Amino acid sequence: SLGWALAHGRIIMLLLAATLALNVFLYVIVPKGFFPQQDTGRLSGSVQADQSISFQAMRGKMTQYVAILMKDPDVDSVVGFTGGGQTKSGSLFVSLKALGVRKLSADQVIARLRGKLASVAGASLFLQAVQDIRVGGRQGSAQYQYTLQSDNLADLYEWAPKLTDALNHAPELTDVNSDQQQGGLETDLVIDRSTAQRLGITTSQIDNTLYDAFGQRQVSTIYNPLNQYHVVMEVAPEFWQNPDTLKDIFVSTAGGAVTGVQGSNAVAGTVSLAPSSAGSGATGSGGGAGGSSLSSSAAAVASDAARNQANNSLTAVGKGGSSTGAAVSTGAETMVPLAAFTQYGPGNTPLSVNHQGMFAASTISFNLAPGKSLSDAVAAIAKASDSIDLPASIHGSFQGTAQAFQASLASEPFLILAALAAVYIVLGVLYESYVHPITILSTLPSAGVGALLALLLFNLEFSIIALIGVVLLIGIVKKNAIMMIDFALDAERQKGLDSREAIYQACLMRFRPIMMTTMAALLGAMPLALGTGVGSELRRPLGVAIIGGLIVSQMLTLYTTPVIYLYLDRFRYWALERWHRRHPDSLSGPTPIGET
Repeated sequence: SLGWALAHGRIIMLLLAATLALNVFLYVIVPKGFFPQQDTGRLSGSVQADQSISFQAMRGKMTQYVAILMKDPDVDSVVGFTGGGQTKSGSLFVSLKALGVRKLSADQVIARLRGKLASVAGASLFLQAVQDIRVGGRQGSAQYQYTLQSDNLADLYEWAPKLTDALNHAPELTDVNSDQQQGGLETDLVIDRSTAQRLGITTSQIDNTLYDAFGQRQVSTIYNPLNQYHVVMEVAPEFWQNPDTLKDIFVSTAGGAVTGVQGSNAVAGTVSLAPSSAGSGATGSGGGAGGSSLSSSAAAVASDAARNQANNSLTAVGKGGSSTGAAVSTGAETMVPLAAFTQYGPGNTPLSVNHQGMFAASTISFNLAPGKSLSDAVAAIAKASDSIDLPASIHGSFQGTAQAFQASLASEPFLILAALAAVYIVLGVLYESYVHPITILSTLPSAGVGALLALLLFNLEFSIIALIGVVLLIGIVKKNAIMMIDFALDAERQKGLDSREAIYQACLMRFRPIMMTTMAALLGAMPLALGTGVGSELRRPLGVAIIGGLIVSQMLTLYTTPVIYLYLDRFRYWALERWHRRHPDSLSGPTPIGET
């Protein structure tokens, strides 16, 4: 077969050109990603609920999600928490059973749970498989992020939901969500300052009363030999679930100093916010169980009553000295209904406004649909942006891992070209020739075709790991041509054989060592391609790319390399002849580079 190949060199050259074209075509169509999706046996989840949800309602949603997750046969344990900075969000951490016990991968488990989790009304849970390698450091409700930026907040509020809705209909993406929060409910309290002044009420008194009722004010600390307890004052939870509670709040016009630990070293003081409907509760928190209650000494009560009686000198006629006209509700202090001098109504307010640099920002998080790659996501987002005619005032960019992928995708061709240039220079110095390095590098297109075909065959992405395999192939595959050319050059110099006979003998004599080294490298990559267990997803593309590249390159380079050698050798002599014709004096000078 080698003799036939040498006799039909043009056919072999056309085969090499087709291989080069196929290499470019496969690189364009192969799915591309950053790092392979791993199955580490752990899932993380982010819960997004209605922006005005209460803590109690959110706790109920979390309980429902935990119950659904624990019913899955492949789930081992679930831990979740909510609260802290925001009551509308929560986090869940799921541990799956070992790979030997469960039959489905982490992504398949997520796909199975997605429909069940959707049954919880008023909240959404977005699950993602925990990855060993994350780039960019950005946290989101899904694995990848796309950020919109604008110098006009109104434009961002208008167009970010439109893009989010468009991406929700993209088949390449799933779990699409946004961190934009402009729908939170608020209550606007407007003070009638004229009425407040007539009733002798200051703004600070109103602020303090509202903070006492809803701000969870720490009023004392109870110490015992082992633990300490923070005494927190607030109205009972059943009252701060509804804004109508504001109608039941009363403001004191006593004007006295704060009693209790804030005014002295006493343990607690007396506070009154409403006659009966709005209550005050005290909760204990600390290192032990049990609760605590507010108490006041008889002396403190008598002192407060005496001071308030003095301040309200007109008690007998229904007028208080510090209230300037407020009706006296008790014998100790004047209590004025908050609704008597305020108006309030519900409205919407942004819960948070994100900024990046000089711009307001909104981040859209998403996961990939099964069988889709990051390159598909890039195309889907570009298509969705065009479909809604996203204005020029809003510009989007990937963040975190997706941004790192986009940067690596742009630099991959330059990385491969730089590697080829470095190999060419080293080989040129080694052989003192411009043409022999080209013969050696001609083995690489077939290796690239083999690697890309193998990735497509096993439904793997062309990721950073696969790129490492291709770079390794550059060093492994070129040894076939090096073995042949070394022997052919030695045969020409030592035995005086012509180029065709020399390369023919080189192919025959070096066939066995070429096969031995190829099989050694191929079998060495088998554990990478066939290995299973945690983390095997990172190793598999490396092994598959090496094995596929070696098989195809071994089949082609045994025939293409000798043909390329002969054509380039003829080209070398033709170039030398033209050089000598133009520069006859060079015949007596130094031997030109490339002439042996």
